[in-house]
Amino acid sequence: MKDYYEKATRALQLAGLSQSTIDCYTRSIWQLVEFYEKTPDLISELELEDYFLHRKNQDKWAPATLRIAIAGIRFFFKNVLKRDWHVFNYIKAKRPKEFPCILSKEEVFKILNKVKTFHNYVFFSTVYSCGLRLSEGLGLEVSDIDSQRNMIHVHRGKGAKDRFVPLSQSTLKLLRRYWLTHKHEKFLFPAIGRGGDKAPLALRPMNKSSVQSVFKQSRVAAGIKKRRVTIHTLRHCYATHLLEAGVNPRIVQRYMGHSQLETTMIYLHLTQKGTEDAYQIINNEMKGFNHADN
Repeated sequence: MKDYYEKATRALQLAGLSQSTIDCYTRSIWQLVEFYEKTPDLISELELEDYFLHRKNQDKWAPATLRIAIAGIRFFFKNVLKRDWHVFNYIKAKRPKEFPCILSKEEVFKILNKVKTFHNYVFFSTVYSCGLRLSEGLGLEVSDIDSQRNMIHVHRGKGAKDRFVPLSQSTLKLLRRYWLTHKHEKFLFPAIGRGGDKAPLALRPMNKSSVQSVFKQSRVAAGIKKRRVTIHTLRHCYATHLLEAGVNPRIVQRYMGHSQLETTMIYLHLTQKGTEDAYQIINNEMKGFNHADN
């Protein structure tokens, strides 16, 4: 299997996919091999169909997990084993049509005000005020900050795309205050260690699961009971709050790093300002009905 793994990795790298995508795709191939306990070249098309049905119906894999497995296995069989089977033309895992949960600005600050540690407070504030993904925030480096132009250079975003996002003065001041506490040469958010004193010489950024745990604790302490509120919710809030403030959707699309405007337009469904304005306009336009019974 090692030979197939190396071939898969080589093909994925040549396709220009990011390392995180390569890791997900190769993991999906390993899961398939472990399921049937034989090398992938011995797996038939019918077995592949049975595998996906088992994952969906028996293991109850989420659609997002299934989509990754399908994409990884499809890439491997088509490009490494050269098997362009019919099953790859119709197999899908539909994305549920659910709108993301959105918090008001007041609710966002309620959570932030419950964060007890300064480094986590600065991290969450940066993620929210710049519309970053969790991994993008953790990966920020000192050299990514352009204080002259008030911009952050986001490297290696989703799809291995770079982008620039505005950096507010208040966020810049926070980042400067926090950097003075560790003065790490590379990372903006270095791992601080259990004793809280390892940041200056850290070899990696803060731990993902650690910041997720802190955010959850702060959300509970703030009394926010809305469903599916995670660190990624801060990114959704950023886009929605910008649209509510009147920022052009095309600009929001650029800051969010969306390939399609349709992705950004989802947030228009979540804004309250437009709904309220529309109601007032309709109310004004429809005045004048004055029927009186004779």
